[in-house]
Amino acid sequence: MARAFNLTLESGKNEKFTPDEMVSHLVDSEWDERYNRKLDRSVQAARFRYKASPEQIAFDNNRVDKNQILRLSDCEFIKNKENIIITGSTGIGKSFIATAIGHQACALNYRVMYVHSTKLFARMKIAKADGSYLKELAKIERQHLLLIDDFGIQPLDAQCRSALMEIIEDRHGKSSTIITSQVPVNMWHEIIGEQTIADAILDRIVHDSHRIEMKGESLRKKRLPKNEEIIDLQNLKN
Repeated sequence: MARAFNLTLESGKNEKFTPDEMVSHLVDSEWDERYNRKLDRSVQAARFRYKASPEQIAFDNNRVDKNQILRLSDCEFIKNKENIIITGSTGIGKSFIATAIGHQACALNYRVMYVHSTKLFARMKIAKADGSYLKELAKIERQHLLLIDDFGIQPLDAQCRSALMEIIEDRHGKSSTIITSQVPVNMWHEIIGEQTIADAILDRIVHDSHRIEMKGESLRKKRLPKNEEIIDLQNLKN
């Protein structure tokens, strides 16, 4: 408020304000400052891989349903304790879309955690060894939205299956999870292994989830020809 007041004096806008308008301006400035600080803390705590927002998502080439993404971006699915599964080939933008929804959730004051699947399972193994396993589970359970990126890169061993089962069980019906994967959902049984546990996990994740199946080529591959042209031009100059 003090900074907003000084800026108002320096700009001369105070002469145009009534006393009530000045008070309103200062209160709005203080609210905006506190909201932005809180949002910054939420985004930092989430540890997102990208800086992304729904406005930055490219909907060209019909690789994803625009209406579906915009509907999910209002984060009603979090209020309804629903999940999202995003599948598609590598480099197509799954992580970016998931992160954009995660950022939107932070803006709406939800607690969000982003984690790559391999790092998540490695962390849980370390926690099991040093005695902080229950603490890690409790931290994950407190999040309104958990974003697990690149699930299914490698098959799960017994410890990873157990950790995933406990994470999903703790969150089922209480909070929301977004999972991105290069592997189609119908192949997740093979990734998880052990039929009984796989059935239990998938029953809690898949059946009440919104499915986003992305199509098309890798966006990274599309950028490659431009880079090659730049290299060729440089070679010609040399």
